[in-house]
Amino acid sequence: LFLDEAAVEDVAGYLIDNLPVSVLFFSGRPIGVTPPIFVELKVAETEPGVQGDRVSGARKPATLATGLIVQVPLFVEPGERIKVDTRSGEYQKP
Repeated sequence: LFLDEAAVEDVAGYLIDNLPVSVLFFSGRPIGVTPPIFVELKVAETEPGVQGDRVSGARKPATLATGLIVQVPLFVEPGERIKVDTRSGEYQKP
């Protein structure tokens, strides 16, 4: 099954290998993809964590392995896998 870029551009940052997705068809052709509500993605890059600031609501940007950028708590480090809500693009507590 092949999809053109327009069919996945809104969800591309959530797509990883072997992720089960729902595909929307129109007249026998795939026109869109819906990922699961939550996906686990690896943090590729983010600022170092701040020691002692683990309970405040402060956030920092993190670039995930897919290129998606999400706001994460200060304690999240590169290499960690985080849960992201694909409806809102927000970090979810494990």
